[in-house]
Amino acid sequence: MEAILNAAAPLFALILTGYLCGRFGLFAREATASINRFAAYLALPALLFVAMTRITPAQIGQFGFIAAYFIPIAAIYLAGYALSRRRGHGLAAANMDGLSASYGNVGFMGVPLCLLVFGEDGLQPAVVATLVTGCVQFLFAIAMIEIDRKRGASALRTAGGVAATLLVNPLCVAPLAGLAIGVAGVPLPVPVERFASLLGGAATPCALICVGLFFADQAGAKPEPGAVGATLALKLFAQPALAALLAFYVFDMPSLWAQAAVLLSALPIGAGAFTVAQLYGLRTAATSGAIMLSHVASVATLSLLLVWLG
Repeated sequence: MEAILNAAAPLFALILTGYLCGRFGLFAREATASINRFAAYLALPALLFVAMTRITPAQIGQFGFIAAYFIPIAAIYLAGYALSRRRGHGLAAANMDGLSASYGNVGFMGVPLCLLVFGEDGLQPAVVATLVTGCVQFLFAIAMIEIDRKRGASALRTAGGVAATLLVNPLCVAPLAGLAIGVAGVPLPVPVERFASLLGGAATPCALICVGLFFADQAGAKPEPGAVGATLALKLFAQPALAALLAFYVFDMPSLWAQAAVLLSALPIGAGAFTVAQLYGLRTAATSGAIMLSHVASVATLSLLLVWLG
């Protein structure tokens, strides 16, 4: 329980800080969009870039772990998407709901948790999970949102427009560039690594401050308990349950990697989901609510999971 609180409490405190800043008028209402754009175009790309440069070919070769971690992400993404479509939302909004239901806080909660629970050996599965989250899940969600935004043109023009948008989107280019550097084994120059690390370190604080500012700005807005509840059920219960089935009974991998796959699948929703929601103006209220409540609920769900894992 203490390890979970140590990891979750600072993140929740950042949301609360943003909320208080908004309620007491420390920032103008326009600050949320400006801070979020900083996170989306500078800080989060830098964070993903640095994380990807640390990937090694040996880590990418853990196919059993990658499958046990990625398949639940894909399944829960599709489930969140389908539920959102049934509620009448469009393709882009439904993809946003799918991302929220399956996007875990791997970088700022998963990595320290794995180190606390498994020791230094827990760092490798956490890094591989970052690869899947940053280079596959994130890019897919952004691509699907861009496809919906460019609907109405011919298939060729739509494909060209989406490709052009993705090629200049830092959230897409940065993790791919970092992955190429990591796989090639090229060390980053020290000044570049330190610059990117300093910039990337602002990603989660800025995103969570934005969540709090958004809450303060939307204090009188109508909540979406049904949508948020479904997102929490998918992220905190269905995703780790499916990961446990695959990691322990379907795919072959070391015991530590199997346990890490389940733990990483059970993480609360990452702040990057709100960065995308705010950037595209999609499902911001539902996404911010789900992020905050998932971090609160994860104190109990992750504690129970760690007891079960032994």
